[in-house]
This record gives sequence, structure tokens and C-alpha cells, in this order.
Amino acid sequence: MNIFLAMIPAFFWGTTYAMTQFTLPDWPPLLLGAIRALPAGLILLALKPSLPKKADWPVLIKLGTINIAAFFSLIFIMALTLPSAISGVGMISVPVFAMLFHWVISKKRPNSLQAVFGAVLIILAWRLFDPSAITLNPLGLLAMFAAISCIVVGSTIIKALGTRIHWWTVLTWQLIIGGVLLLVAAAIHALFSPEQYVSVIQQFSMTNGFGLGWIILLNTVLGYIMYVWLLQRMTVVDFTFGGIANPVAGIVSGMVLLGESFTPQQYLLMASMILASIAPTLIQMLRQRIRGS
Repeated sequence: MNIFLAMIPAFFWGTTYAMTQFTLPDWPPLLLGAIRALPAGLILLALKPSLPKKADWPVLIKLGTINIAAFFSLIFIMALTLPSAISGVGMISVPVFAMLFHWVISKKRPNSLQAVFGAVLIILAWRLFDPSAITLNPLGLLAMFAAISCIVVGSTIIKALGTRIHWWTVLTWQLIIGGVLLLVAAAIHALFSPEQYVSVIQQFSMTNGFGLGWIILLNTVLGYIMYVWLLQRMTVVDFTFGGIANPVAGIVSGMVLLGESFTPQQYLLMASMILASIAPTLIQMLRQRIRGS
């Protein structure tokens, strides 16, 4: 049951890329990030008011900058420049980047299982993203790697916090802070490129409204509340398997909404990457069960 619950936020996050391309194709990424973050943070604040302590503001500003302002803007750059399936599958490389990050920064060597499947994931990604087989926007790929880095660094900061700040306060205020930063950045960008902002306002449609509602209410408010709530009640194993819904949603929503299609070999590479991402956890779980019996 826990795995299915974990699949809900993962599924909605996986639809971000296709939903953005389908309903908000010409919107500036900075504006999309601000609209996704700030209203969601204010809704959470209204549902459960909280005010950080004076000593907590520096770390919340840091989280808001990395986890929300930078990450959301990069996600929308990906959504507008890369195929939905590629974005969804590419983001499952987070464990590999996290492994390398902790190896270099914390001198924490990965175990043999993590190292082997990390190498497999890199090889599969290299094959999938091969320029001779598929044409991908370099800006989108750069945004993907930067977004993954944001997840790794932001998660490290949150883990270091422990229980010092209540999770609802962290979630609410990083969204508000990140949303405000993105709003300021979008306003500055609008001064230099006003035509793009004027265009989306003048041509606002019901389709745009539906896309914004999906991204704000389902992807962000519901998705993040479920994620943080479940984080307190689930094992890493449950989360790992629940996360499969993210790339699957990216592939399916890309096919349904955007008509994306790939070769059988590319679909096989995507499926192999998904399996490689969960293989270490699956093998460890099987080992524990065998020992227990």
C-alpha cells in the first residue's frame, strides 16, 4: 500500500514535462517557476500557518534558492526543450550523482552494488542520449544535469537539518522564498524581454489555466504534501519503488499529450535505466529476506 501511495506524487511530477509543453508551450521558465512555487507556498501557509525562528532563516533561504528557485526554473527549461520521456527517464540518474557527490565531498565510498549499477546506468544513459541516435537540445541536457545537482545538494542540506525545523515549515517557506526569488527574476527578465510576458497574458486561455492548475495544485501542493508526509512513515525501499511512476508518467504523458514516439531500442534503454535505478535496492531487499528466513 505504501508503494502505491508513493507513486502518486511521483506520477504527478513525471507529468510536469508533457503538461508544460502541451498547455504552456510559450511561457517563460522563470514565470512558470514563480507561479508554481509562490501560490503553492501561500496555500500551505494558509492551511497551517507557521513562522520560522530567526536562526532558521539562513538555511531556509538557502533551501528556497536551491530546491525551488533554481530547481523549478531548470525543470521548466527541460520541459520546454526536451522530450517528456527523456526528461522523466533522465531524472532517475539522481542516485548516481548523489553517490559521486558524497564520494567526492564526504569521502563516503559507494558499496560494490551501488558502483556496479551506477556504472550500468551511466552506460545506458550514454547510449540513450547518443547524438547519432537522438537529437536533443544541449540547453535542456545542461538544465537536466543542473537540476539533478540541485536535488543532491538540497537533499543533503535537508538531511543535515534533521528534525530541527518542522517539515511543514521547511516545505512552506522554501516554496514561498523560492517563489519570491523567481518572481523578482521574472520581473527583471520581463524588463529586457517584455514581448514574451505580454504575449502570454494577452493570449491566456482555458488550456493555460488548466495547465497552471495541474502544476500548482497537483504537482506541487498535493505532490509535496504527500511526499513529505510519506517520508515520515515509509522506508527508503518503498520510496525507491514508488519513484518508478515518475519516468513511466513522463513516457506515457509524452505519448498521449505530445505524440512522442521512439524506436524499440530506445524504449528498451529507458526500461533498462529504470530497472538499473531500482536494482541495488531490490537486491538488498532480497538478501535481507533470505537472511531472515
